[in-house]
Amino acid sequence: MPQVDPQLFDRGQFQAELALKASPIAAFKKAIKRANDVLNARFHEGREVRRLVEDRAWFVDQILREAWLRLDWSEDADIALLAVGGYGRGELHPFSDIDLLILLDNADHETFREPIEQFLLLLWDIGLEVGQSVRSVNECAEEARADLTVITNLMESRTIAGPERLRQRMQAVTSTEQMWPSQEFFLAKRKEQRARHAKYNDTEYNLEPNVKGSPGGLRDIQTILWVARRHFGTLNLQSMIEQDFLLKTEYTMLAASQDFLWKVRYALHMLAGRAEDRLLFDHQAQIAELLGFESTEGKRGIEQFMQKYYRVVMGVAELSDLIKQHFEEQILRAGERGTATGLNSRFQLRDGYIEVTHPNVFKRTPFAILEVFVLMAQHPHIKGVCADSIRLLRDHRHLIDDEFRHDIRNTSLFIELFKSASGIHRNLRRMNRYGILGRYLPEFGHIVGQMQHDLFHIFTVDAHTLNLIKHLRKFKWVEMAEKFPLASKLMDKLPKPELIYLAGLYHDIGKGRGGDHSELGAVDAEAFCVRHQLPDWDTKLIVWLVQHHLTMSTTAQRKDLSDPQIIHDFAMLVGDQTHLDYLYVLTVADINATNPTLWNSWRASLLRQLYTETKRALNRGLENRLEREEQIRLTQTSALDTLVRSGTDPDEAEQLWAQLGDDYFLRHTASDVAWHTEAIIQHPNDGNPLVLIKETTQREFEGGTQLFIYAQDQHDFFAVTVAAMAQLNLNIHDARILTSTSQFTLDTYIVLEGDGSSIGDNPARIKQIRQGLIDALINPDDYPSIIQRRVPRQLKHFDFAPRVTIHNDAKRPLTVIELTAPDRPGLLARVGRIFLDFDLSIQNAKIATLGERVEDVFFVTDANNQQLSDPELCTRLQETIVSQLSDASTLGAEPSKITI
Repeated sequence: MPQVDPQLFDRGQFQAELALKASPIAAFKKAIKRANDVLNARFHEGREVRRLVEDRAWFVDQILREAWLRLDWSEDADIALLAVGGYGRGELHPFSDIDLLILLDNADHETFREPIEQFLLLLWDIGLEVGQSVRSVNECAEEARADLTVITNLMESRTIAGPERLRQRMQAVTSTEQMWPSQEFFLAKRKEQRARHAKYNDTEYNLEPNVKGSPGGLRDIQTILWVARRHFGTLNLQSMIEQDFLLKTEYTMLAASQDFLWKVRYALHMLAGRAEDRLLFDHQAQIAELLGFESTEGKRGIEQFMQKYYRVVMGVAELSDLIKQHFEEQILRAGERGTATGLNSRFQLRDGYIEVTHPNVFKRTPFAILEVFVLMAQHPHIKGVCADSIRLLRDHRHLIDDEFRHDIRNTSLFIELFKSASGIHRNLRRMNRYGILGRYLPEFGHIVGQMQHDLFHIFTVDAHTLNLIKHLRKFKWVEMAEKFPLASKLMDKLPKPELIYLAGLYHDIGKGRGGDHSELGAVDAEAFCVRHQLPDWDTKLIVWLVQHHLTMSTTAQRKDLSDPQIIHDFAMLVGDQTHLDYLYVLTVADINATNPTLWNSWRASLLRQLYTETKRALNRGLENRLEREEQIRLTQTSALDTLVRSGTDPDEAEQLWAQLGDDYFLRHTASDVAWHTEAIIQHPNDGNPLVLIKETTQREFEGGTQLFIYAQDQHDFFAVTVAAMAQLNLNIHDARILTSTSQFTLDTYIVLEGDGSSIGDNPARIKQIRQGLIDALINPDDYPSIIQRRVPRQLKHFDFAPRVTIHNDAKRPLTVIELTAPDRPGLLARVGRIFLDFDLSIQNAKIATLGERVEDVFFVTDANNQQLSDPELCTRLQETIVSQLSDASTLGAEPSKITI
């Protein structure tokens, strides 16, 4: 801490200002404001952040000492003012907790009650928010013995005012000889850290991480220091080198990481104007700019900043694990070193951990760098690598060069890992954590820590990739068969499962390079396969899977699966059953690894439908296409069987069907046709709409709810319906719009609650939805106003201009309108209003919400049920959609297209 800094605090000037005022409050406030301005200016000027946090603590020392000395203490008063916690370390960020301990010699609090209250009242009046406790030395001992947080705070203490002897006594009665010996303290801190990490999903890669508490954050660095202090009696990184607990390179890395995280935290506090440790979207772009990250053609500044952040915390987490394991060996198992059991000439097992047999193993036999992970996969009972061997791994990473990558021993070992019966994902994670994977595969190294700045991808690219492999592995678990029945079944049938793991490893590896990542990844995947001497068939399959890993999901969610041509085209792309099986399994894993909230039974049913229809097409032979008439006949036959068994008159059913048109039977399953038909026949002819509601599949998987509406057609039907659903706080995920020859509309929607959850078996909610829709459709003149709910905080940070593409379908009398826009409450209702104003009829719609963006496709006709043919009208339609769905700042930012 600085001895004196007149620019920050001039004691003579302060005393002069105090003398001029009747009340001291103004002088204190002026000094605090001046210091804040000076420190913030220094931050902007690039002052070393360590100096800033120490200078702020020094300044607060001066203010507190001045406030303390204003009270009339006697020279021998047995009371002292101590800084504890982070402030006790001499570190303060702009809005860090200022934790104080007013320490008494004995428990007679009454003697000092009045001056203590005056002191704290003054701090309150001058705007200094502190956390304080008043305890005697013995009370400190009692509290510390019972509370891990208290003992941790007291370990970090400094005397600001009053006799130092009181703090020394307090330190003596709370020492390791009296309580919390290092073993007990370490176990408690390890448990505390695990609980804290669990709050953040045990990942460094949250979209809005907590700089202090998330894995790899500042608290992890501090935990290392706390344990070291309790064990060695020291509390700084430098002294840990002297204790042989840190290597100099590790110290340098930890110190640099702490400085970077301090900069981020300092900027966060400064921008938020409060104690904010969450790296919210609200601040990420500004902090990136403050820290000098500039956008380039290939990557935005915010993405560069977040990649740096994730790489830093990943490094901290890696080193924290190593040191924690080292503590475990030195503190918990001191003097209890077990007997080593040989695995081979290079590795042995001791106390459940693998270790090298000699410090020069990696230098003499570099292939052992990969071998250690293969051994752990082949022996799943191994807990991990011992701390000293992890250090040796880290120290020899530089041996992984081009010659290493082309050595057949290494390429064989890497492929062997993917053929292991277990431990593939776990050991790939270890390789990534220890910095091995990104060196062996430089293309993978480029995506480490790379975040895509959106709400759809909630993990960095490397974390998502390894998560995908984890999901592929989980498909083999018996307990996963209920949630993923088809994927689990197919996973067991794949002839070479290692190929899908390798395809998964490369599927997103091309991201962040400014091109089509599927194409770029396919090139990298082919080079990998050639280098690893994979057979030609294996290579072609892996490359094909990487190139087309998005195709099945896109087809299922954006194309009309009731169109036999769509199925035929997809089957032609797939070519055979083996490719279909691999692609389906990879697609399901990819969706689940991208964002757990994306998987619901609506998406599951779409993919299953595409898989099943494609399998049928392949079994028939691609030259024997299923015609529309045959598909309609099969659906009607199956539905009629169900209806007859339930007692429905088949003649009544067929009479109704004659009015519905072919598209209805192409777009609905036989079970849905039977459900709709029975309800329509039983529905009274009173002019009121029929609204049916049911879960699409198992409720425990948060499936969508199906809403079926049968009513007299009216031109504003879609607009009224979606506006009513917006008012009911429902999210629409799919829409099938049909009109019968008798001018009745048959619309099916798949919906979720506004927060993405399932409606489930909730009779009150279902009744509310049904009645809300009926009321809106009976009284269309009372058109619900466009919803004006507040835009969620996170969505506000993802503004971009809507993109609208309009083109005519080459095979059907429909115009296709594709819309990509930021998700906003009531967006679909706005679109419905626009279509109504342009006199358009919606024949079908595919609704997809992906994080912060919607990607919707509408199939429309004009008032005469024809395609749109007027280019001028299409231009006005496009401009209206863009204008009404845009923020002013994004207008014109992205191109839209019209092809008529």
